[in-house]
Amino acid sequence: MTATLTAAPGAVTTILPLRVLPARHADRVRELARRAGLDCAIGHGQPGTVTVVVTDDAERALRATRLPGPLLLVCDTVGRAGLLEALRAGAVVLRRADLTEESLTAAVRRAGAPHLSIPYPELSHLLTTGPGPGTPAAYEDRPPTLTGRQMSVLRLMAEGHGNAGIAQLLDCSEHTVKNVVYEVMARLGARNRAHAVARAVRHGLI
Repeated sequence: MTATLTAAPGAVTTILPLRVLPARHADRVRELARRAGLDCAIGHGQPGTVTVVVTDDAERALRATRLPGPLLLVCDTVGRAGLLEALRAGAVVLRRADLTEESLTAAVRRAGAPHLSIPYPELSHLLTTGPGPGTPAAYEDRPPTLTGRQMSVLRLMAEGHGNAGIAQLLDCSEHTVKNVVYEVMARLGARNRAHAVARAVRHGLI
């Protein structure tokens, strides 16, 4: 199905391909999508399609799911390990208890955005819960050393800014920002921007 995110009268709408996989409670997600103004039609897996997976447990679904493109998980439960796993995979997590027309629309927008950001409730959960059982302690838990510029870029990444926005705020070129982002990901051993922010949170850097 293709979702059109409707805006205020006269505003430009954003087209995001949306696919809700068959599952228990998937019909409720589709109904909320329709009520939220997500104009649905049959799609054919267009590039950038946001795949919505409705599941009981986010972590288990992530381990079993190998889907390309943006991913939105609507789940019953998610713990610290599940949030970290989702961030590493570049996926957005929405608890079914928090599912509303507004939260679904916001989650679809986040999943389809080029630079994934982390909402405050998820950051708070990661910050206020300790390491999960079996988490390696020694080397992996030692915080890496970052330069002042790398820390500035990292904090702005965590706030959801893209390269252009960061360049404007730091008064430098986008090329410089891009290089610093790669440096930060290398220092943190991260696969992508969201994973870098998750690891920074874990190490207490932000």
